[in-house]
Amino acid sequence: MHEPIPTLDPTLPRRMSDFGTLLEAVEYAARGIRGLNFYSPRGELESSITFAEIKTKAREIGGRFIHFGIERGSRVALIAETSDEFVCYFIGCQYAGLLPVPLPLPTSFGGREGYTKQLNQQMKSCGASVAISASYMLPLLDEATSGLKMKFVGTSATFEAQASAKEINKITLPEAHSEDLAYLQYSSGSTRFPHGVAVTHKSLLSNCAAIGGEGMKLTDDDRVVSWLPFYHDMGLVGTLLSPIANQITVDYLATESFARRPLQWLKLISRNKGTLSGSPTFGYDICARRASPNKIAGLDLSSWRVAGIGGDMIRADVLTKFQDKFRDVGFKDTTFLPGYGLAECTLAVSFARQNTGFEVDLISEKVLTGEEKILKKFKTNGNGTSYRSVVNCGIPTTEFELEIRDKDNNDLGEYQIGRVCVKGPSVMSGYFQDPEATAKCLSDDKWLDTGDMGYMKEGSLYIIGRIKDLIIINGKNHWPQDIEWAVEQLEELRSGDTAAVSISGENNEEIPAILVQCRTRDAAERTALKNNIKNTVHSMIGISPVVALIPPRSLPRTSSGKLSRVKAKKQYLEGILTV
Repeated sequence: MHEPIPTLDPTLPRRMSDFGTLLEAVEYAARGIRGLNFYSPRGELESSITFAEIKTKAREIGGRFIHFGIERGSRVALIAETSDEFVCYFIGCQYAGLLPVPLPLPTSFGGREGYTKQLNQQMKSCGASVAISASYMLPLLDEATSGLKMKFVGTSATFEAQASAKEINKITLPEAHSEDLAYLQYSSGSTRFPHGVAVTHKSLLSNCAAIGGEGMKLTDDDRVVSWLPFYHDMGLVGTLLSPIANQITVDYLATESFARRPLQWLKLISRNKGTLSGSPTFGYDICARRASPNKIAGLDLSSWRVAGIGGDMIRADVLTKFQDKFRDVGFKDTTFLPGYGLAECTLAVSFARQNTGFEVDLISEKVLTGEEKILKKFKTNGNGTSYRSVVNCGIPTTEFELEIRDKDNNDLGEYQIGRVCVKGPSVMSGYFQDPEATAKCLSDDKWLDTGDMGYMKEGSLYIIGRIKDLIIINGKNHWPQDIEWAVEQLEELRSGDTAAVSISGENNEEIPAILVQCRTRDAAERTALKNNIKNTVHSMIGISPVVALIPPRSLPRTSSGKLSRVKAKKQYLEGILTV
């Protein structure tokens, strides 16, 4: 097997995403020797492709789209496998003036029907006219496109058999412009009512510049290692498009390979001397839980200088556990780099300071419940007050204005919890062909309401939770993750086993419900677990909850692995999540 593509490139001076379009970035990166490597579940190098090879193949694909008669601006649904084929087709759409739409693989969906329904809704939402996947996915893709007006549904091999290379060479490719849309990104929770985030070349490259410069502070010997899926903004922008725009070599492990063998991710970092790699909290959690002295013997994580953490609420206890587990094999306490972002801002909004590790603020329960409005600058423990550890998500990059606002849109300044609102060149132009949904979150003066609650402290952003997940009982705010984290401290449970939601009680009052994945069938053990959960929650919020013990792996998750509390509540009320 050939050697992986190298990190160092003495032939090409680095440009930090200072291009007008993604295609300009591709053309520049193609002048060097860097590229992408793809690894098997066992960590063996399966294929490599240089940026120069990507450019050549993508230009040919762009010509094929035009030859096939796909009109400029049309949407092309691409099942986002971790492969060089996906990369070339994504860039090929750019060369043809088309909008690629990365769609998820059939994982975390609870069955064939749920998956094909989501694909159908997303393709219907964006009006896709082409859908391409690997051959093993075709039965699912055929089912998902049933009833849609498609010009082509099939594999890349079938598509490329439509014309000879000689015919394609005669095609003139259109010119791309900075304000043109580059692609559509479906956020991980967009299922029943999909919203395709419309990202322009200008927004993409502005964000890539911020990621490479202010966020990662890239150097010439940096190397990315990733298992993140290409259909999620953290994987697509953070580990594919940003490395292209900033000329970085990347080593990929497919997401499903990580799910089966999570420690293979760390072995790849160790073997290839990776310097940049990131994950949502659950990725670090699963690695820490799988680690044992004999399994991690021989690892050397000393090259890892930035361990990005974001994509969901960041749990300080998980990061501490990961540091403790891997400190002896070279992982430094200063390596974690928390950040905050969302697809509606292309990807990244803020980054913590490098080489400081993660910082935690303690917020009193009275502030979280709304009893107190202003955070104290200098808090002291005592008086029986409970606190939540909130991770510092860093300073907004210079491309963004950020305000914490109240319900009347007033800027609250620092030390008050409110809605996180941002404005800047990386903010989406809107949800594709959905002006109503766009108007709900994007103002006329282009301020985006992110849907998150948080506060600013000494210039840094702290995220509390999603507004839509907030549980309000007797006029008090209760954040579901606080309840979930407390319940998951019970010995019988694991991280990710619970979902806290509110439901209507007998007199239409709101009461908390805790949905818990249970692994025991013993009646006595189940009764004891339910009682322990009720006592834990009652001692925390003063109310005894409804507790539903449900089967393992039954809580619904988004395509990126996040818990979907809205869907969990719906399934519980409909009787789908059964005891």
